[in-house]
Amino acid sequence: MRVITLNLNGIRSATKKGFLKWLEKQNADFICVQETKAQMQFLPDEIFRPKNYHAYFHNAEKKGYSGTGIYSRFTPEKVSYGLGFATADQEGRYVQLDFKNFSIASLYLPSGTMGDARQKIKYAFLDEYLKQLKKIAHGKHDMIICGDWNIAHKPIDLKHWRANQNHTGFLPEERVWLDQVFDKVGLVDAFRVINQEPNQYTWWSNFGRAWENNAGWRIDYQVITASLKNKIKSASIYKKERFSDHAPLTIEYDYEKF
Repeated sequence: MRVITLNLNGIRSATKKGFLKWLEKQNADFICVQETKAQMQFLPDEIFRPKNYHAYFHNAEKKGYSGTGIYSRFTPEKVSYGLGFATADQEGRYVQLDFKNFSIASLYLPSGTMGDARQKIKYAFLDEYLKQLKKIAHGKHDMIICGDWNIAHKPIDLKHWRANQNHTGFLPEERVWLDQVFDKVGLVDAFRVINQEPNQYTWWSNFGRAWENNAGWRIDYQVITASLKNKIKSASIYKKERFSDHAPLTIEYDYEKF
């Protein structure tokens, strides 16, 4: 089972840069996208809904902002939009597909980069979402939560970690929250199960030649239930082309298809 996640930073922009053409060659079973920045029901089907995929989008109420989606080769038994609290639901930050024994979600956590008010909203989101993650970890379903979590977990996960300890995305409180997710709740950072190397990043600032210098952050994850930990076959970050300021993260699982 091949799963891709990518923050598009605008689905129109990413498509112009070749994202959907690249996607056609990937033979992926699920593609989770974030920050579509579009009211997807108004975009042409033939362009933004690839052949052989079902498409499910959760749009933000605000036009040109946020938004998540999943392209799936399989028809789910249930589709859920939102998480049941305002920031997630009004800003289109979550969509989930449920199958008989498996679920997959596309998540876009708030960033906190717009100032203290948004950082408080981010913390509130984390508090609410942690309650649901605990239920997922102790549930019977296998699950993959793909997306832009907007937090680098450890110093290995960003280039200039010393200079960013007081910046959103690498604040002590945010990192402790991820510690809880992985160490106490029991969910798993799939990428790090098989790749412990440094300089593995998925996002680069548009300033200061960050891309050229690989001065990036690993903030895009596939977070999985422990039941899938031994199913991971490979993990890769695609950097040969740039579709947005993020890079696609692809993970393959030894998992029975639907």
